[in-house]
Amino acid sequence: MSDADDRRAQIARQFIESIPLSQALQMRLTDIGSGVAEIEMPYDAKLIGDPKSGVIHGGAVSALMDTCGGAAVMSHPQSPAGTATIDLRIDYMRAATPGADIFARAECYHITRSVAFVRAVAHDGDADRPVAQAHGAFTVQGLT
Repeated sequence: MSDADDRRAQIARQFIESIPLSQALQMRLTDIGSGVAEIEMPYDAKLIGDPKSGVIHGGAVSALMDTCGGAAVMSHPQSPAGTATIDLRIDYMRAATPGADIFARAECYHITRSVAFVRAVAHDGDADRPVAQAHGAFTVQGLT
């Protein structure tokens, strides 16, 4: 990893760690670099959306995928440090397993002068059985 890649990864890590919602959801960046990010969110009973089943609320999964997408953009070699979500479409495939941590992986696969495009997947331990998939567009500021 180059010094510039290391710097982008560090900026993305600091950004995520400073977001109050990321802190409240106990998100932990587990991998980042060259347009790819992975974040883990531990199961927490406070995040249950359906008390009968114990399934985590979809809004928490959305926040995880959005944050992971932003981190992927920030770590992309052609991206400046800052970004914001323009659009994020999330397809929920199934309910997460009650009691299971949620893992997200996002990839920034294309950047123009003003927009970065991201795809992401969230799962609860089995990457072959996604909980949700997302496609999004994020701002790219200051790209020359």
